[in-house]
Amino acid sequence: MKHSSAKDKDRPQPERFSAGRVLGPGSGGEQEGGFLRELSLTDATMIVAGSMIGSGIFIVSADMGRLLGASGWLLLGWIVTGVLTLAGALAYGELSGMMPQAGGQYVFLREAYSPLWGFLFGWTNFFVIKTGSIAAVGAAFAKYLGVLVPAVSPTAWVVKPINLSSGYAISLSSQQLLAILIILFLSYINTRGVRTGKLVQNVFTSVKTLSLVALALIGLAYVVGHAPAASNFTDPWTPRNTITILPDFPILPPVSAESGIIGLLVAFCLAQVGSLFAADAWGDLTFASGEVKNPRRSVPLAMAAGTGLVITLYILANVTYLTALPLEKIQQAPDDRVATAALETIFGGAGAVIMAVAIMISTFGCNNGMILTGARVYYAMARDGLFFKSTGRLNARAVPGAGLVLQGVWSAILVLPRTRLCDAAGNPLIDPTTGLEQYGNMYSALLDYVIFAQLLFYVLTVIGIFILRRRWPDVPRPYRAFGYPIIPALYVLAAASIMVVMLLYKTQTTWPGLALVLTGIPVYALWRSSSRSAGKTLHTPR
Repeated sequence: MKHSSAKDKDRPQPERFSAGRVLGPGSGGEQEGGFLRELSLTDATMIVAGSMIGSGIFIVSADMGRLLGASGWLLLGWIVTGVLTLAGALAYGELSGMMPQAGGQYVFLREAYSPLWGFLFGWTNFFVIKTGSIAAVGAAFAKYLGVLVPAVSPTAWVVKPINLSSGYAISLSSQQLLAILIILFLSYINTRGVRTGKLVQNVFTSVKTLSLVALALIGLAYVVGHAPAASNFTDPWTPRNTITILPDFPILPPVSAESGIIGLLVAFCLAQVGSLFAADAWGDLTFASGEVKNPRRSVPLAMAAGTGLVITLYILANVTYLTALPLEKIQQAPDDRVATAALETIFGGAGAVIMAVAIMISTFGCNNGMILTGARVYYAMARDGLFFKSTGRLNARAVPGAGLVLQGVWSAILVLPRTRLCDAAGNPLIDPTTGLEQYGNMYSALLDYVIFAQLLFYVLTVIGIFILRRRWPDVPRPYRAFGYPIIPALYVLAAASIMVVMLLYKTQTTWPGLALVLTGIPVYALWRSSSRSAGKTLHTPR
């Protein structure tokens, strides 16, 4: 190991900055004045896998198919997503081994850069990334319950839409109401302690993992008894029927996957946005590191195992889609519900019901995982004097109860606002069957805006490995990032390439995301000033 200078030895170690006392490797049981270390390696793996598997795997292949136009490129897109996700998880493993405490990525950014960067991540996470995701997944649960229970409908109004402006409205349908109830119910369940939360997570993750395994086996069995979609395998690398990608920068020409290497590269990068975020939340376990037994070992292993499992299942699911459906039907799947279309091909009308049940199970477990882990970020922020003081306290069950409630309430509020859908001329869209105005979901628009910001935080965190290796050469690293420095550098390069393409071709949904992040700067200044006035010493990495 490299010898450090006297100056290096004087630098504080990560443990001295923790939000509460950090237990050493192999510790278990209760942490004095803090969390209970109740999560085993299996529990932690279930949190990783369960938080990743939501509804994305069942729908995003349609948009990827429209962008890429060939079965080979579609499968390669998922494989690249798997490689990037696993590379990111392995990189985070080193940081979590060094700093196994509540807050995870917030702590990593705080130590590698400054409290401001940690706060900007935590603020954006609370403002929309995590809470918007919770709202979206709750709504997905309610939407698919509507397949089984027609009374749960987006147009069965409890409060009819109230138009607030030309672009926005607010409403409460039976579908929205159910989404809110699910969010609040899971938030309450998690206030009852990490044992209760992990029980829900383990049960639902096991069931939905088996559901994806069954989907893959059904696809293989279908191939045995039927001819697969031959067109997907006779010429898998020639793009066809692709959409034209119009750049937001007028100096750039429109491109498509059919227009040459540059067009294919742009389409591939934009397709990655969907698959990467269908595989997102792999780092959420780090938020709850303070509750994992032997976290220096278990957190890296759980992230590697969980991401590896999920990506394998995702690739197998797409093989099933391609064996059951010609690419044209994947591209044109109603409401992008590719998995439903595939099961309807195999099982007929029962396919929609089977898929609805599978997605309900998947989204319920996904939301539980995100709710369980998300509040730990606000706990760490509050302990640093950078969030509401109440969120930095644990309840009688040794979980951040106030943070869970606040997160649940804000997530529920994000279910209510609607966007008013308009045509190219700016006129409200009218549903031809009902004659009523059509509405979108505000959280969906917000999530579109922060995709770029989320990638930015991932890139900054992985770069943090290089920074901390230089700053803290002698800090114990129970796990070192696989393939360092090449693989972490390749992750940064690949993710940065996707970000550049988004900036050039999706500018209108990129800059608002940056603006949302930047709103955290004045908020940070206010909290920092308030903490100083209260006499609290703020954490300052050296």
